[in-house]
Amino acid sequence: MAPKKRIPQTASNHRCRSERSRVNTLHTVRQDAWNWAERALCLARGRCIFNILQCPKQCPQRKPRNNLKVKGCFIDCSRRCETTCKYRKPNCNGYGSVCYDPRFVGGDGVMFYFHGAKNGDFALVSDDDLHINAHFIGSRPPGRSRDFTWVQGLAIMFDSHTLVVSAKRVSKWNDSDDALFIQWDVVVERTDITNSVKVTVEGLLEMDIKVTPIGEEEDRVHGYHLPSDDAFAHLEMQFKFPKLTDKVEGVLGKTYRPDYVSPVKIGVPMPMMGGEDKYRTPSFLSTLCAACHFKHPNSITTTDTGVAATTVDVA
Repeated sequence: MAPKKRIPQTASNHRCRSERSRVNTLHTVRQDAWNWAERALCLARGRCIFNILQCPKQCPQRKPRNNLKVKGCFIDCSRRCETTCKYRKPNCNGYGSVCYDPRFVGGDGVMFYFHGAKNGDFALVSDDDLHINAHFIGSRPPGRSRDFTWVQGLAIMFDSHTLVVSAKRVSKWNDSDDALFIQWDVVVERTDITNSVKVTVEGLLEMDIKVTPIGEEEDRVHGYHLPSDDAFAHLEMQFKFPKLTDKVEGVLGKTYRPDYVSPVKIGVPMPMMGGEDKYRTPSFLSTLCAACHFKHPNSITTTDTGVAATTVDVA
């Protein structure tokens, strides 16, 4: 871990709306000319505020050019106050992550499950300038009272745009085949040869997304009893939101509110989050739900199916 330096309190600061959204707010200071190591000024309130963290020589850059094979530098301005080298993939235990049989980690750091429903669409985030829906796929073996579910697709709506990210249906999984589908004109960066990307909507959203299947062993251990002709390819993702309001809604979004108190039971194996009635949307691309408050401008341009017409090349 690189050494920490402290600078005077007079340094410029950027105030975010809540403590949780400040945890990893950074400002790059400069690169050292002799080793190209990036430095960042931490602006998150707490023990790390105004510390300058430098990337280690093993991963001197946060966004290396050859990011498929080279680890990037992750700068953590939380209480850890450290830099680490990691491949740029979703961290399923990190803030804002959604993985597995959907297991969430909220903006408050609390883990919970939200099962939704097979073929259902639910609002993950609904704010003044941003709305994110998730489409759930699932299976219900005989004798079970609920569906096993996974997130198959995301619809991200902002301004007059709609971005769609989804996992293609795959009968047999092959790591060398790309099962990731992306539609719209945003910044998309490969973080692996196949099935893993970073998507950026400037000023609104960063997403690390990976497509993964349900393997035979996982199917057996959990008793999913999935059909042999469907690998149930689904998304694992981690979000970063630089500009949410204090009134943000959604299954995940509400956990970023400064006054939010988690209702889930801590310490149980599967803490459940309700809210299906509040966050269910009538369709994948709809911004309507009981608690939603994002409104698309009238200028949105879509195809007959309601999906934006431009497909992005992520090669």
